[in-house]
Amino acid sequence: MIRRFILTGAPGAGKTTILRELAARGHAVVEEAAHPVIAEMTAGGFAEPWLDPSFTDRICRRQADLRAAATAPQQFHDRSPVCTLALARYLPQPVSPTLAAEAAIAPDLYERRVFLVQPLGFIVNTEARRISYADTLKFEAVHIAAYEELGFVLIPIPPGTVEERADIIEAHI
Repeated sequence: MIRRFILTGAPGAGKTTILRELAARGHAVVEEAAHPVIAEMTAGGFAEPWLDPSFTDRICRRQADLRAAATAPQQFHDRSPVCTLALARYLPQPVSPTLAAEAAIAPDLYERRVFLVQPLGFIVNTEARRISYADTLKFEAVHIAAYEELGFVLIPIPPGTVEERADIIEAHI
């Protein structure tokens, strides 16, 4: 049986940095799917890929592919289909049958304890991340609601050093 732990939270909260720290400590990690989708779509001529109706389905398919390729008995995932559901609700985009199906099976595929990486108090925007700090907090609330709706239990990971945050996560597994 594979134990898949999810790191979720607002954009720019430090999920990917924590994931890298966990990998450096020897844990199997599964990278986030949206950034590569954004890069591919931008390279294909989409200035704002998140406005395309296929955006969330593309992320869902990439998440499913990454999940299928990961075979370690314990894994840490940078986001999940529930995050993609939250993204669709936040944008707003329609929740497609593909996304609805992936979100519906998430409680069977992932550990019910989800690590909610709390915001650092600021946001650093990138080509793929164009959002205000106030909007990251709104987006975080949509994530919390989506996870709780599906029966997940959120474990807050407060701001701190990356090492402190990784220590908290390790203490919960």
